[in-house]
Amino acid sequence: MNAAAKAPHPAFEPPGESDSDLYRTIRTGLRAHNGALFHNSAPGQDIAIALRDPESGAALGGLLGRTASGWLAIELLFVPDQLRGLGLATRMIAMAEDEARRRDCHSAWLDTLNPKAAVLYERLGYVRFGELPDYPVGNSRVFLQKKL
Repeated sequence: MNAAAKAPHPAFEPPGESDSDLYRTIRTGLRAHNGALFHNSAPGQDIAIALRDPESGAALGGLLGRTASGWLAIELLFVPDQLRGLGLATRMIAMAEDEARRRDCHSAWLDTLNPKAAVLYERLGYVRFGELPDYPVGNSRVFLQKKL
């Protein structure tokens, strides 16, 4: 009898909200699995660029992403309403792209639900390569990429 047949089956929790431990466990496990599966690629690295309050140092927004396999993935980008229109998103994207080039990335990709953000990304040289219609209903989730 093999070890899998002897091991007790894991218990499922009903669907609910994710917590940081679960997120970390899944992310770490998936990255290790993919690293073994695609052993010829370099391990990825996270990128974080914070927008901080100059007085308190509290995080106000920022950019989170990851470089892996020659690509920069911009996963999350947030600028608070009161700071929009100041070029902060453009500066954070440029910083992330510069870091990605230092890490030998050839391209970048991101996605957005915000039509205004899609226009900004296209102005920065990103090209649409996919769209998920009605996400959310009446809108689209747009996927864009750019050669670095």
